[in-house]
Amino acid sequence: MLSDDGDRITVRARWAAGGVRDFGFVRFEPGDVFTEHYWRSRWYAVKEVRTGGGVLKGWYCDITRPAAVAGGEIRVEDLDLDLWVSADASAVLRLDEDEFAASGLAARDPGAAAEAVRALDALDRQARTAEGLRALLD
Repeated sequence: MLSDDGDRITVRARWAAGGVRDFGFVRFEPGDVFTEHYWRSRWYAVKEVRTGGGVLKGWYCDITRPAAVAGGEIRVEDLDLDLWVSADASAVLRLDEDEFAASGLAARDPGAAAEAVRALDALDRQARTAEGLRALLD
């Protein structure tokens, strides 16, 4: 854990999965370092991804329910929507919208589904500004 200001929790860890995960738009590889930001008040988590040598690959954003911290663990419920922003912000990709639609969340919990869509839209808009997602992390 790097910090916890009462709302945002920041942790850093190396890529824990075995081997390489190639998404086509980015590869997560052994040695990659993830600095992960979770909020107790926001419906997303932002993960800054760097190579082991410190080169920024980009940001992977998960749309989640607000984080809960208990017993030294951060818990979030992934709501299937994701956003990828490349290091130079030339690629801003909305991911897994089909999985979100198929999840049934809109019927089961329309309020949470609406929050999830609002969070994805807000991150997408922020990523396309001059300040980008870094503005959320300062």
